[in-house]
Amino acid sequence: MPLFRKPVAGLSLPWLLVVGAMLALAAASVLLALCLGSMDIGAAQVLHAAFGDGGGLAGRVVREVRLPRVLSGFVVGGTLALAGALMQVLLRNPLAEPYVLGVSGGAAVFVLLGMLAGVAGIWLNLAAFAGAFASMLLVFLLARLGGAWDPLRILLTGVVVAAGWGAAISLILAVSPAGKLHGMLFWLMGDLSYARFSSWYGLVLLVVLLACLPAARGMNLLARGELQAAALGVSVLPLQYFIYFTASLLTAVAVMQAGSIGFVGLVIPHTVRLLFGGDHRLLVPVSVLLGGSLLVLADGLARTVIAPQQLPVGVLTALIGVPVFLLLLQTTAVGQKP
Repeated sequence: MPLFRKPVAGLSLPWLLVVGAMLALAAASVLLALCLGSMDIGAAQVLHAAFGDGGGLAGRVVREVRLPRVLSGFVVGGTLALAGALMQVLLRNPLAEPYVLGVSGGAAVFVLLGMLAGVAGIWLNLAAFAGAFASMLLVFLLARLGGAWDPLRILLTGVVVAAGWGAAISLILAVSPAGKLHGMLFWLMGDLSYARFSSWYGLVLLVVLLACLPAARGMNLLARGELQAAALGVSVLPLQYFIYFTASLLTAVAVMQAGSIGFVGLVIPHTVRLLFGGDHRLLVPVSVLLGGSLLVLADGLARTVIAPQQLPVGVLTALIGVPVFLLLLQTTAVGQKP
């Protein structure tokens, strides 16, 4: 049962306790992920390397290899969780997630074409962003051809566009040389091996998070229906535009860094709603912290389960997300029984 049945009135003590607990969880997950790897490094060594002048091989491994990857994973996880929460409000559909509108499909097609052309590094990131942005605009324009803005029309348009991108991906994989298929499949499954943390990605997440907090009350009302939100003074259409483009931007940023990592944007918002209720003043920041924590822990396991080989982190998030989501559905169904 949710811990909060009513919207949180201001920054109450329970609100602060929940956010504080999530911050502690995030810090613990980052510390644990920095310890995990083929090289055994203790927590004391990690803290000394991160905050002191720790030298030696362990310090270099922490600062130059693990820390950028862990920070990148945290930003990607938080970004996907926030994008999923926004998509579920926009579409009023519990199965909505960041990739439902085909944003990741467009990014994947552009990246695979870039790999075929032999580009790498920052150019692949730019290709991913260009493909995601093109898919976002395509879905928006096709959905607007019918006139009125309708969440169901957007969802159906996005599903059709995503199916088209999926067919294009299959075609590219079918004609690609065998030497490039391994890298392509790893990218499609979601992988942080080549992710490099940039403060710009973190800044985008922080700015969007701060922009969503003032709009949280409107999201609470929009989740109950457009007519009720409009009757209570919410400017529905501008808010829907804001949510759509913000969620699409977040998805594009996440795909740029790590490819398509599933289940984070679907499972995390559901988990937060089940535990703490549906108030977006709490759901938004907690989703970011919990999503980042989940992904860095999953990536830590991906680096250690079959070390020295590494698994794509998208495989681990799927293995974790499937049973967790089924458990959430069962718990919700039990809670709804009379």
